[in-house]
Amino acid sequence: MQNVLLISGMVVNGFVNVVITTIERRFGLRSSQSGLVAGGYDIASFACLIPVTYLGGRPGASKPRWLGWGVLLMGIGSLVFTVPHFAVGPYRGTTHHSSTCQIFINTSTNTGDCSDFEEGSEHHANHMWLFLVGQLLHGAGASPLYTLGVTFIDENVSKKMSSVYLGIYYTTAIIGPALGYVLGGQLLKIYTDHLSVDPTELGLTPNSNVWVGAWWIGFLLAAVMCTILAVPLLAFPPALPGAAALQAERVSEAHGNRKTEAFTKIKELPRALRSLIANPTFFFLNLAGASEGLLIAGFAAFLPKLIENQFSVNASSAALLMGLVTVPAGGGGTFLGGYLVKRLSLHCAGIIRFCVIATLIGVTFTACFFLSCPNLTFAGVTDPYGNTSKDLKLSLDSSCNADCGCSRTQFDPICGLDDVMYYSPCYAGCMHEISLHDSKVYTNCSCINSTAGNLTVILGDTDDDPSTLERGFGSYQAINRMCASQCPYLWPFVVLVFLTMFFTFLSTMPALSATLRCVQDDQRSFALGIQWIKVRLIGTIPAPMVFGALIDETCILWQESCYEDENGACLVYDNTYMGRYVLALAFIGKAASLLFFFLAWWFYIPPSGFKETLQTATPTSPDVTDDGVDGMPTVLMNGHTNHITIPGDT
Repeated sequence: MQNVLLISGMVVNGFVNVVITTIERRFGLRSSQSGLVAGGYDIASFACLIPVTYLGGRPGASKPRWLGWGVLLMGIGSLVFTVPHFAVGPYRGTTHHSSTCQIFINTSTNTGDCSDFEEGSEHHANHMWLFLVGQLLHGAGASPLYTLGVTFIDENVSKKMSSVYLGIYYTTAIIGPALGYVLGGQLLKIYTDHLSVDPTELGLTPNSNVWVGAWWIGFLLAAVMCTILAVPLLAFPPALPGAAALQAERVSEAHGNRKTEAFTKIKELPRALRSLIANPTFFFLNLAGASEGLLIAGFAAFLPKLIENQFSVNASSAALLMGLVTVPAGGGGTFLGGYLVKRLSLHCAGIIRFCVIATLIGVTFTACFFLSCPNLTFAGVTDPYGNTSKDLKLSLDSSCNADCGCSRTQFDPICGLDDVMYYSPCYAGCMHEISLHDSKVYTNCSCINSTAGNLTVILGDTDDDPSTLERGFGSYQAINRMCASQCPYLWPFVVLVFLTMFFTFLSTMPALSATLRCVQDDQRSFALGIQWIKVRLIGTIPAPMVFGALIDETCILWQESCYEDENGACLVYDNTYMGRYVLALAFIGKAASLLFFFLAWWFYIPPSGFKETLQTATPTSPDVTDDGVDGMPTVLMNGHTNHITIPGDT
């Protein structure tokens, strides 16, 4: 089952999030549209949770069989996700014709000609619906994993070891996305049409602003692995040997211990739902999970994009950083949280207090989003051209490129030796283009205020002989790469994001344990289903769309399209506003989580008789052994809610 969760996390929270920026560039999507695609997983999970958890959680139902069919459905979703790649023609990055300045060209004819643009920068926004269908299938297939999968484990291991096994299970769910980030990032170094197009002939490398990597390969691999893993799951028995004996040994810690009858029929579902809603601890734990889910889903989808834009790194490097952070922070925090519940012998009230402390520490580290880098200097977008008055309105058109007849549909950014980005060689006034092994350099650029440099400066780290390049081509003024960022905040940002993520995931397993303990045993599957509905409806479903819409608001340069009244992806973002918006979302979300965890603890009432159960238990009793109580515990009463405090319940 861990392998299933590994594949699910690798695809949904790894591959999909890694390729967000890539498919935006490839298919001309806005961040709000790609956010809808990312949210499709949670939309389908939300729709499937009630029937899956209620029917799959009934006595006699085979939870492994539900899981097996779900995994097979996920494989189909991954296959559908790759269809847009095969439905469009080869990608050329930019027009295959020269985009240099052509003096005295008929500007009106050039600007209005869209044939070159469509060959180079594909604008296929309608393929968004295929991506969405694939994500919907991912969500429907994964809906049993975090509900029926969790209860299946909990029912087949002892209460003492439950949190450990669930910790391992959820740690796998963290390793999956991390593996997806790393593997997906490496696949992005391969050109998307590497079987039919040689990127070196186009002068493109992974550092090129218009590079599109092989985003689709990972989804094909996932489709094959899901199909293989579904077979053994479908053959699992409904319960493992010894499960009945373990269930008989459990002592309920449900809120108030209001024993209710088992709900086994569809017509009794409303009464089962009312029983859970009347539980205040369960209610506030759900809200805390929703606010945490909003942040996790939003940052999982757009944190790589934030790193790309703030620190001027390519998509592959941003994905690798996310993977390196996610494994120790997310995986370590999840496993440690589950271990500490067992090691400290925490009961329900103590578990929730633990969540409050971890969340309070996590709030302080959201300050990492104060670290915002200035925008790269972009001529006509963030700064005026060098020969233009700073008082004039910013525009890509300038006197230095007035006679070039440049087209806005041909986005081919270059970096000049003056450390300024230009929209294209044409807008930089470059007259000549020189194609090298995997790059293009430009000379005679009228807009670049810099002395021409020697080619060995930029190509000395290649396999070619620098002296040969120097003799063959001489000097240059610009190259089709991104300018290097001088911002020093990348590694401090990575460290603080690590700490924020660690303390966020540190409370994940304890919050799950508290949820399972504060409801009746026969309602746990249904309770998890209801919790996930709230988490998805309030948190993870709107999260990518909210993050995407806010990131779109920070765009200062949109890709122009030849289609009427339609723009493509964002080309340049304002780093300052992006940092402010993300900081506000992070702080408000974590503060809300802190409030809800506190209210869950405040309103929790231990079940009547729980004190007597602990006092009369023997040292060899399963419940005493499971909770680590050594002999007769000392029982103290908290005045305002009559909480029971025992040694280790801190």
